[in-house]
Amino acid sequence: MQLGLEAEYWVIDGEGHLTDGRPLLDAHERAEGEFIAPMIEIATPPASDTEALEREFLEALRAVLDAADRKGTHLVPLGTPITGGSLPAVTDRGRFLERLYGPGLDAAKRCAGTHVHFEKRNVVEQVNLLTALDPALALVSSSPYYEGERLAHCSRAYAYRRRTGSAFSRYRDVWKYMESLGEWNARLDDAYGELRALAHERGIDDATFERHVKPENTVLTPVRLRLGSPTVEWRTPDTALPSQIFRLVGDVERLVRRTEDSPVGIGDDPGASDDGITIPAFSELRTLTREAIFDGPTADVEAYLRSMGIEPEPYEPIAAEIAGPDRIDEEDACELRLRYAERLREDVAGLD
Repeated sequence: MQLGLEAEYWVIDGEGHLTDGRPLLDAHERAEGEFIAPMIEIATPPASDTEALEREFLEALRAVLDAADRKGTHLVPLGTPITGGSLPAVTDRGRFLERLYGPGLDAAKRCAGTHVHFEKRNVVEQVNLLTALDPALALVSSSPYYEGERLAHCSRAYAYRRRTGSAFSRYRDVWKYMESLGEWNARLDDAYGELRALAHERGIDDATFERHVKPENTVLTPVRLRLGSPTVEWRTPDTALPSQIFRLVGDVERLVRRTEDSPVGIGDDPGASDDGITIPAFSELRTLTREAIFDGPTADVEAYLRSMGIEPEPYEPIAAEIAGPDRIDEEDACELRLRYAERLREDVAGLD
């Protein structure tokens, strides 16, 4: 099963303030810009296994870190930039999205995540299993702060899914399990039609809308299935230290690989066994995910993940390390960014 990995990072200057990351993009062909200036993404080509994935990712990340050294900037592995501030779009698509979503886009501008791509095999089982692994976000949550407020253990997930306004939550929150590809396609068509109608209300003509929005990229849900792509995309985790992400990718990949020859069903006693993989009812999953977002790896979340074959003990999420008041100012945010920029470099050095 081929794999791919994309991780977003904030770029800061020597004092910890967000700065333009685009000068770093020439450092490696796998470094890509985002629609706001202080964020860049490191991606991998398709890899045959987790070892190859780690090797490809670290090659690109090290090249970008070296370029940042030369330019006096740093990369920060936090799920949010800690505080707020103006983050205008710097691409044509970004400016289109600002026009379409209005304030509903603000949360997306302040969230940095990890996206893992799994080669399509038994797609329905893969999508349902990855949906059921949503509570695993607690293991790598990397920021309790959003716009200076201590919001949740995983403030990125909460803001991205819930602070977008009721009109947009369906495009970013987890979707129910599916029974067939036809069901997914129908949901996607419905969401695409609603977004087109919203564009009309905002005075956006069909040609402009269709240039920037295709049915398959209508939604940015935690699990995304793009019909023109050979992968199922898992967008649940925060960005975090590479060692943490690699551990999670390995744990999840082992489960996803099992869907090739093990059934995935819904039941009252969730867990992975020799007979197959049982996932909880969607309502129960939502309860676990809410707990994971707000409180982190609680006893119930850990017990659930353990039943699925993921041992929580080795994980040390950054969010659990960040102590502080209910609100934080820019000076303290800069200090945190610099601290975790250094942690990123130490982590990468330890992966030699």
